Amino acid sequence: MATQGRALALGLITASCASILTSCKSAPPPPAEVPTVPVATVSPATLQNNVVLSAEFAPFQDVDVMAKVAGYVREIRVDIGTHVRKGDVLAVLEVPEIQDEMQKAKAGVAAAQANIVTAQAGVQRAVASANIAHLSFQRINEVATKNKGLVPRQDVDVAQARDAEAVAQLASAKSSLQAAQESKSAADSEYARASAMMQYATIRAPFDGIVTKRYANTGSMIQAGISSQTQAMPVVRLAQYNVLRLSLPVPVTDAAEIKDGQSVDVSVNNPPRTLSGKIARFAGSVQMDTRTMDTQIDVPNANGSLLPGMYATVHLHLADRPHVLSVPVDAIDGVGTSVEQAYVVRNGIVHVVPVKTGLQTPTLLEITSGLQSGDQVITGRHTGLSEGEAVQPRAATYESDASHS
Repeated sequence: MATQGRALALGLITASCASILTSCKSAPPPPAEVPTVPVATVSPATLQNNVVLSAEFAPFQDVDVMAKVAGYVREIRVDIGTHVRKGDVLAVLEVPEIQDEMQKAKAGVAAAQANIVTAQAGVQRAVASANIAHLSFQRINEVATKNKGLVPRQDVDVAQARDAEAVAQLASAKSSLQAAQESKSAADSEYARASAMMQYATIRAPFDGIVTKRYANTGSMIQAGISSQTQAMPVVRLAQYNVLRLSLPVPVTDAAEIKDGQSVDVSVNNPPRTLSGKIARFAGSVQMDTRTMDTQIDVPNANGSLLPGMYATVHLHLADRPHVLSVPVDAIDGVGTSVEQAYVVRNGIVHVVPVKTGLQTPTLLEITSGLQSGDQVITGRHTGLSEGEAVQPRAATYESDASHS
């Protein structure tokens, strides 16, 4: 009986397993899970490539005004903060030796003029002597020719020699006159040089500006600042404030976009305001150590509200693309290479599309070819996605951004 019971139980178990296997073979497999991917819609946007840099205002010109001649300060007419115009007198030096040189040069001019008068009189005498000698020779020669033997040949030869001598004396007198005139020119040049040096004793402002430092006082000895090796003391320091400079280190990635006259916005904090400016000049080459290009902006400061040393924020408008097709930057693979492509979702199927891109901003990328407005492109990582794969698109969170800069 026990044996029969075990066999019956075994048969029931076997039948149950067979039934389970039969049901497993007949059930269909579960459907494969379709991945969900974030997508962005290709749409028009206004793209701007702006670079924001910090800079410091500096005077348009800032120089130490030196003296060209050495002397004592007889008078100084400016102090710190004095506004001067170009040509205004800053200081007057006492230079006795130059005054003596002027008197000497003036006397030399007078002496040279007197020598010219003397030489001119000598020329007149020589002309008169030459004329009378020539007439005497002509007369005696005519008599000797018409009445042979009446006038000794010796007298004719003497008259001819005197005529030639008078001509030579006239040439010598003219040469003396020319030498006197050249001496007068040299004396005039020396007087002009002394006068110019005397003018340097009056130190004038080279441009409109403000005196920012005063080095000398009345009675100070000023050396001539005419050599780079000298330790001469300047008279004053002069800065031009009606126009200020902003020097910007533009990164190498944006250096090619810099153009003369390019508009910029300059923001200052004291008081808060934004000024419009233009690029005035740029170096045209990149510094190898910093990988930046020096670029300068001239900022008008007629009212003097800006001071050198103040900081400013400069917004460079390098490019502007209004209403161009754009996608998020992470929607395109191989940006900047020869193989740029996008993963486009059409009817739930992935299509790999080659594209070409243009202007890139921190968030958006211009599409020049390959996509159309309304296309849905997969953003983020594209690893594991392939042509023809079924996906479930889901709108990316930043798709609503309509304009980026």
